[in-house]
Amino acid sequence: MGNVIENKRRAGEYAATLVEDGMVIGLGTGSTVRYFVEALARRVREEGLDVLGFVTSGRTAALAEQLGIRIHQGDSIIPIDLTVDGADSVDAELNGIKGGGAALLFEKIIATNSKRNIWVVDESKLHERLWNFPVPVEVVPYGSFSLLRRFEQHGYQPTMRMASDGVPIATDAGHYIIDLHIEDHPNPQALATELKQTVGVVDHGLFLNIADAVIVGGTELRVVKKVTTIQEEVIK
Repeated sequence: MGNVIENKRRAGEYAATLVEDGMVIGLGTGSTVRYFVEALARRVREEGLDVLGFVTSGRTAALAEQLGIRIHQGDSIIPIDLTVDGADSVDAELNGIKGGGAALLFEKIIATNSKRNIWVVDESKLHERLWNFPVPVEVVPYGSFSLLRRFEQHGYQPTMRMASDGVPIATDAGHYIIDLHIEDHPNPQALATELKQTVGVVDHGLFLNIADAVIVGGTELRVVKKVTTIQEEVIK
């Protein structure tokens, strides 16, 4: 566990070095992103870095404000220079599954309004194929258990994400999460389209062709980039 925490810390802290003065920054959600936010806040305090943050969850907003990062208020979104977020599973083409922290909708809104998206992960999140983590699907509460049965009929092995008191977990937007335990799927894009077109589904945790680079904390700190082909660089 100690190595995993250190790997996450290194990835998050390195991402903070990529932020430039005057940037509009998307602040993701998750344990690795926390190290990024903390390191960014240190730069704000020590270097006088001027940044504006767009947050993907109430948890991130609370952390950023506590640490002194200026946060955008209101619902309007201006172009975001760089978003740093985590991922639950990343494949060889830098496609990802996200939403383990129940923030996938806001994460996708921020990501699709960003000029550049970087994910920070420890090396355990990298796989040849995606299906090492359930696919979260954010759904409206009304009719959600009918959706659960529909996903069962498709063989997606769905489970409603529940709190410890047995009540469905609600996202910051007031929706529920259904996790699809898919062992394999030949066409992630087709699945993404199917889910998006399903009535009652708000969005899903398949983040395809979104990441520009992934910072990987492991024995070595690496940056895996997607240009015309996948490129990898050892940092230190």
